[in-house]
This record gives sequence, structure tokens and C-alpha cells, in this order.
Amino acid sequence: MLCIKYIVSRFGNALRCYFSYALSFFGKVRISHMPLFVSVEPAAVCQLHCPACPVGRSRQTPTARSPQPFMSDEVWERTLEEIRPYAHTVQFYFQGEPLLNKDLNKMVYEANRDGLYTVVSTNAQAMTQEIAENLVGAGLRRIIVSMDGLTDESYRAYRIGGSVEQCKKALLYLRKAKEMFASHIIIELQVLRLRSNEHEWETFRREYKALGADRLVFKTAQLYDYAEGHPLMPADERYCRYAKGADGLYHRKERSRGCLRVWSGAVVTATGEVLPCCYDKAHAHTYGNIMNTRMRELFAGERARAFRLAAQREQPDICKECWR
Repeated sequence: MLCIKYIVSRFGNALRCYFSYALSFFGKVRISHMPLFVSVEPAAVCQLHCPACPVGRSRQTPTARSPQPFMSDEVWERTLEEIRPYAHTVQFYFQGEPLLNKDLNKMVYEANRDGLYTVVSTNAQAMTQEIAENLVGAGLRRIIVSMDGLTDESYRAYRIGGSVEQCKKALLYLRKAKEMFASHIIIELQVLRLRSNEHEWETFRREYKALGADRLVFKTAQLYDYAEGHPLMPADERYCRYAKGADGLYHRKERSRGCLRVWSGAVVTATGEVLPCCYDKAHAHTYGNIMNTRMRELFAGERARAFRLAAQREQPDICKECWR
């Protein structure tokens, strides 16, 4: 099988990655490996208007948000060709809503065929029974369904324009497809910790399996305009990325320096731009375009080296926003 052919090259690539990361703590940036995982952006558009998402905050029509709203076959095929011998995982999400790309199940199938672990993250508003069956049948290994409330009131505080009932239906569609194909897909329910749903956290813990999920994951929320507080900021500061300082204003909590992710992964946008990680939402640290330059050259290029060195030292703004 094709995936067996790449076992040695993928294992060797992982060893080189971890060795390179270890060297970085001594001030050495030496890259001889390729990414272990890649996040690709099937769609750069979304139906919702989430307040902490650049796509959602734009409040434009889906086709107006990006000059290329969906990843083309050419960009996807080039990406898969470049990473196939070395990577372990392909994550089908970045800024937009992946299910809006009608070719998503084909992309999942092709990555799965090449022995890559596949993950999709979705707001599930476009999920149907047919889409669920297509994705599970294509060999998808894990799907993350974002559902930030158990009622429309709590859900729409963040997922503006969405429906919690549609999320619940999507989980049942996926559960039915999982049983139909006797699949081992992991259905993960993801919940942002927000003030609007703080009273529902324990209910989520009790009921996520009944909703159709296999796993429940809580995440802290990145917020904008947080200095004087934010209505979505949870009351329990343990689950907030921001803390009130002596000046009475909120500040980002300090995080430890050093980040394996910028050594081990990359993002490929719908237009083919290669970025260091999913926090580069404004494409401020692009390494270049995969349609013009080979991934190996981009991943080990001068822009990438400079960014990794900065991530170990002064931390770029996108690193300060990260909450690993």
C-alpha cells in the first residue's frame, strides 16, 4: 500500500523535526525536515458572523470575503503531492467553513488514501445526512463540531447567524453515518468557554454523549477589544486568556516561550499561501505561495527561519494570542 511506502520517510522526518526543535533552545535554527502536519483551508468563507473571527467580523457576503473563496483542485493537488511522503496529518480547516467546499469529501478521501490522518472542524450549519455519510465514507478520522451553547440564546451569543438545533442534528447525522459504516471516526464536540454558556458547562459534561459525540473539549476564547472587559469573557478567570492588571485593565496572560507547532506544522490557505500557524489570521508572516515555490524551500526558507527564531525570543503578536 502507498501509506506503507512512506512509513520510513515519515518517521525519519519526525525525528529530524524534534531534533531541530531541540536545537532551537540553543539559538540554532536548522531545518532539514518537512511539516509533520498541515492545515489546509478548503473554504475562506463562512455563513456565520462570530465576533472573534476575521471572516465573521467582516460581515460581508461569502463570495465577497475572498478573491478565491474555495481551494482549487490545483492548490490541493500540489499541497498533497508536496506533503504526502513526510506528513502524518491533514487538518481541513483554517478561517472559513470547510463544509461549504463541495469537494471536501474528495479531498478527505485522497488524503486518507495516502495514509494521512484526517481532521475536519466545522460549525455544522451546512451538515446534512448525505454530507455526513460522504465524509465518513471517505475515511475521515476525526470531526470537530463547534457548539458554544445548548440553547439558541447561549449559542448565538457567539455563533451569530447559526442554529444550535442544526448542530444537534449534525451530531446525530454523524453518529448515524458512523454506525452505518462501522467507522472508528471520533466525533468531537468543542465548546468555547464563554460567559454566555458558563452556566451550561456541567450540562455539556453530562450530556455530550447523548448528543452523539464521543469526546468533549472545552477551549478558551480569543477576544477582541478586551482591555476594559468583554461581555463574552467568563467570570471564572481560570478559563480566560486575559487577567485584570493593577491598572484596572485586562491584559493577555503570559505564556511560555517556544512553540513546537511552528517547527512541526504549517497552514496552506485557499490561495496557496503557506503560513506558520493558524494564529496568523491576517497572513502577516507568509512564507510564500506553494504554487510558485516548493514546500521544502518555503518551510526552510529565510522567512520561516526568521519567524521561528522570533517565536523563541521576543514572541510575535500572533504567538502572544496563542493559548496552547
